Parts: sequence; C-alpha cells; structure tokens
Amino acid sequence: MRKRFSWRDGNKVELLVDGENYFPAMLEALSRARHSALLEFYLAASGEVACWFIDAMLAAVRRGVMVKLIIDGFGGYKLSEADRQRLQRGGVELVVYNPLQLLKWTRNFARNHRKLMVIDQHIAFIGGTGLSDHYWQPTQPGAPWHDVMARVEGPVVQDLLSLYNALWERCTSRRLPPGVAESPCGPCAVRVATAHGMYQQEIKASFLNRVNRAQQQVWLMTAYFMPSFSLRMALRRAARRGVDVRLVIAGPHTDQPWVFHASKRYYRRLLKAGVRIYEYQPRFLHAKMAVVDDWSTLGSCNLDHWNLRWNLEANIEVQDPDFVAQVDFLLQQDMQQCLEVCWEQWSRRPWYRKLREFVWAWISQLILKIR
Repeated sequence: MRKRFSWRDGNKVELLVDGENYFPAMLEALSRARHSALLEFYLAASGEVACWFIDAMLAAVRRGVMVKLIIDGFGGYKLSEADRQRLQRGGVELVVYNPLQLLKWTRNFARNHRKLMVIDQHIAFIGGTGLSDHYWQPTQPGAPWHDVMARVEGPVVQDLLSLYNALWERCTSRRLPPGVAESPCGPCAVRVATAHGMYQQEIKASFLNRVNRAQQQVWLMTAYFMPSFSLRMALRRAARRGVDVRLVIAGPHTDQPWVFHASKRYYRRLLKAGVRIYEYQPRFLHAKMAVVDDWSTLGSCNLDHWNLRWNLEANIEVQDPDFVAQVDFLLQQDMQQCLEVCWEQWSRRPWYRKLREFVWAWISQLILKIR
C-alpha cells in the first residue's frame, strides 16, 4: 500500500497522559495562538471542558486569530445548540462532518474519529481525547477516562496540517492557507498514518508490518478489542516465535459493554499462543497506542472492525528511543492496574459468561455485514 506521508526527521514529541495533563497544555497553546487555530474532534459534548475550549477559541478570535472547528455529526450531537451559536457568533467557523440524516441510511455510519489540533502551523496535538467532561471530570463510575495525547513540533506538523486542510476543503469546498516548512527541532523521526474506512487502511497495514517483523516486543493498548483476522494471526505468530506480546484493553468500565463481552471470543486462541491479556480495572481505558521493538504509534485508531470499516482515523508513528521508553513505561504502569487473564482461569469460566460472549459476538458479526 502506498504511504500518503513519509517519515520526517527532526521532530519533538511529548507524551501527555490524561486530561489533567493534556487539557492544560492544549489550552495554553490556544491562548498563545497568533495566526491560526485548527481543531478537529470526534467527541464534543457541552460541559465544563467544552466551555474552557470555547472560551479559549473566542479569546483567540478577539486577538485576530483564524479559528476553525470540525466536529463529527454523531460524536458532536451532545454539543448544545447554545454552544454552537456562541462559537459562530464569536467568529469561530464551525463545520459538522457528515450530519446525521435518515435518508442517508448506512452512510450515517461513516464518521470522522480523528482528534487533532494545529496551532499557528507550528504546534500540533494528536491522540484519543475529545472535548468532553468524560476525560477529566469524574461524573460517573469509571471516569475520568484514561487517554493520551502527543504534543508535536517540527517538520511533521506540516503533514498534520495537510491532513486537516484536506478535510476542511472536502467539507467546505474552500482551501485554507498551506503550511511553510518547519526547521528541525528535536530527535524524533515521525510519520503520519491514516485510515479512511475500507478505502484506505494504512494504520492497520503499517502495524501489521511491524508485528510481522517484531523481534522482541509487541505491546498494544486499545479501548475496543475487536481485531481483524489478519491482526489476530499476526499477534499469535509473533507470540509463538518468542516475541513478548501483550494486550492492554478496557476492563469492566466502558462506554460500550457489548464490545467488552464480544471481544472475549478472541481470547482463547490468543492465550493458547502465549499472548498475555490485561484488562484495565480502575476506569475506562480509552487510549490507543502501541510499542513494537523500537517503534511506537498513538492516535485515534482502535484497530477494531468498526473503526477500520467506517471511520476517518489519524495516528503518528514515532522512532526515538526516549519516546518509545516513555510509552513502554506508561504501559508497564497501566499493566499494574490490570487484571491479567490467565488461560487456566479463563477456561473454567461459567457457562452463562460463555453464552453472553457468544450472543454479543454473533450480534457484532451481523453488524459488520451491514452495507
């Protein structure tokens, strides 16, 4: 598969863990914007976090900054009309990707799942968060959601800007100013990887290629574990040839309980092949990232059936020893807050759990047949 973006050297990437760390960094960058602020989020819901960002965007407009916001037609349905009007009256240009309409039928399933913010064509944030209180305010059991964002500077920011500009033009038929070349500012080699439903699955292809060539380690963290057959095969083969393969996935706290149960159908063969599976316990695990030997990736893509079939997704891939070590350390910390699923215990689970898993797995397969 032809890669849309190439590797770029000379970048600086900072890993930001949980809303208490990445929201202040994002809001500070917004407060310092002088020319442009481009935001793109799947999930946007009225509340305290959304209010902080709306205030920051409106303040930027008053300073003369060009502010654009793309939200998804489904993921943003909880952003109130009052907040939308406030943004538009304040000079923020708001675009809704694929608004829900009954006559669109299955086209309503096509969503923009990306999470991206680009400031002054110079600084970018990319990861898995949304403009929602779920990510910081403990409003329900299992909250705040555990997630990560990356703060990026350097030449690769121009590729993230290009990604945003292309979607803006697709939605509005208007072009935004192109970026200018950024000078090297750090040690990281970074590449932007994307997915566009069934048309383009570069994120999956790139990850599969890394897993198939892995020599030491494959650690994957994902919120919704519904992997394709090819990915399951790659993970099992890697474990059988002695690679340390571990999966850190959402536990009992999740916004999609049916996925939690349906995903269990994949455990048996993975466990028998030597893959270690960890279910995160304290709260909802929403992060999507991985380490394969000296390579790491993070972003919006869960590598599940639904994401890869319908969604626009964006990840960054990073090759830098220090950054990979940070991701590796975070994964180790999170594993300590997990319940490890062991084969002996798993094989003795009661019949009613097996039945529930079978039913939800069967329903998930029916959903995937929707055209």
